[in-house]
Amino acid sequence: MQPQYPSQPPQPVDNNMTMSIVAIFLFWPLAIPAIINASKVNPLLQQGDYAGAQAASAESKKWSKWALIVGIAWLAIVLVCCLGGGLLGSMSGSSASGS
Repeated sequence: MQPQYPSQPPQPVDNNMTMSIVAIFLFWPLAIPAIINASKVNPLLQQGDYAGAQAASAESKKWSKWALIVGIAWLAIVLVCCLGGGLLGSMSGSSASGS
């Protein structure tokens, strides 16, 4: 007869809810699936579905990263266009007023 050891509880799974909420301010269309998947992690852990919780956490992280990347890239493009347009406008304005 083998001795029975108490089963170790699985490692806690990060639900990535914080990153999902931050991502919603940058690019909400991709952050919505991130929040939906992040909200699935804890109930799946409570049901004992450790693999499902890990999969939901991975999906949440993937969507959050994409939302952050797209949001930051979009902000950078807008900033460059605004600064570039402002510089072009000031340069053409100064040459037109100098004539």
